[in-house]
Amino acid sequence: MRRSRAAAVGALTLSLALTMAACGGGSSGTEGSNEQPKTLTYWASNQGANLEVDKKVLQPELDKFEKETGIEVKLEVVPWADLLNRILTATTSGQGPDVLNIGNTWSASLQSSGALLPWDAKNFEAIGGKDRFVRSALGSTGVQGQDPAAVPLYSMAYALYYNKKMFADAGIEKPPATWEELAETGRKLSEDGKWGLGAEGSNLSNNIHQVFVLAKQHGADFFTPEGKADFTSDGAVAAVKQYVDLMAKDKIIAPGNAEYAQNQSLSDFAKDKTAMVLWQTASATFKTQGMNEDEWGVAPAPVQSGEPGQGTATNSMVAGINMAVFKNTKNIDGAKKFVKFMTSDEEQIILNKAYGSIPPVKAAQQDPAFDTPSLTVLRETLATSAAALPQVPEESQFETVVGTAVKELFADAAAGRPVTTESVRDKLEKAQQQMPKK
Repeated sequence: MRRSRAAAVGALTLSLALTMAACGGGSSGTEGSNEQPKTLTYWASNQGANLEVDKKVLQPELDKFEKETGIEVKLEVVPWADLLNRILTATTSGQGPDVLNIGNTWSASLQSSGALLPWDAKNFEAIGGKDRFVRSALGSTGVQGQDPAAVPLYSMAYALYYNKKMFADAGIEKPPATWEELAETGRKLSEDGKWGLGAEGSNLSNNIHQVFVLAKQHGADFFTPEGKADFTSDGAVAAVKQYVDLMAKDKIIAPGNAEYAQNQSLSDFAKDKTAMVLWQTASATFKTQGMNEDEWGVAPAPVQSGEPGQGTATNSMVAGINMAVFKNTKNIDGAKKFVKFMTSDEEQIILNKAYGSIPPVKAAQQDPAFDTPSLTVLRETLATSAAALPQVPEESQFETVVGTAVKELFADAAAGRPVTTESVRDKLEKAQQQMPKK
């Protein structure tokens, strides 16, 4: 899922929303007429450095679609902090868009609401076929064994971005490959008002992404194979503590980062205030903020030991954005035409190049624009060492309650309060108690 997203809704609200019948569909039509409207409403997620960047990227493409089809697309770019709550409200009120972007980790949760159009073989055929898409991207489109609830739009992975000049000034010759090396490198860089690593302690989704990967590296998961919440295993506790300890123990993250929630760590990196960030596909944002490509490097995110690869050396979640259609839209044919347009080879190259992401469409990936050194690292990560977050109906609640637990632990670390195995386990136990009982 995308970098600045935050699951801004409580577990109770989500549980109620996902159990109510969905209405969906934002375009108005003619009463008693079979004629489909010539407009679509589209909620796009905030992919650029700000909302205006997204409008500048998307509007020319929407104009192109209108010229080709005669269908006007009314665009609204929705900040990540608001998007999930807006979608959940739309599933119960019927006052939603026709087409929308969703973080790929929400696919199973929103699928269970019944609000989204299932992408069965016939619907996939209408947009060129399921085989056009990369397998890893399709793995985060809904519950396995069911028709996907969405279609991949942008693919991303986490990597370690590092400031080349700050590394050179500190006499550091190469980026760290393990967490132990990262802590050691970060301490060398944390001086004179500068910090080794940036983080976003109040960004619930980013918290989840980081601790999910660390849990995988500790041989754990936050759910059992049967889909039951399992937040207090030794591996899960160790993962959360290791992440928060980058501030609490290693002291390579500025205490103020405990309050960061919306790309502030990327801004600090661009301003040479921090030397490293762990982030999803951040190159385009750095360019927007005035950095030249030769000012930063990209390396695989750290592992416990050795090199990234299959199994316990997982070093990223399968990140990305999916495109979904509200099932009860009054313009189902137009909505599918729009999805086909946005996932066409040509548009995939244009859009993913603009955002610095990777096309989930196989043919578009072959374009030379995606052979840059930084994107090569991300493509290799997605192919060999990334894992999809659990595709369970309660995934969004998981992001909210465990992401909040990590946020509270960062607040403890920033205030100088001890972060212990016991305090971490207690936070995770309280988070698990907020999950639906099975």
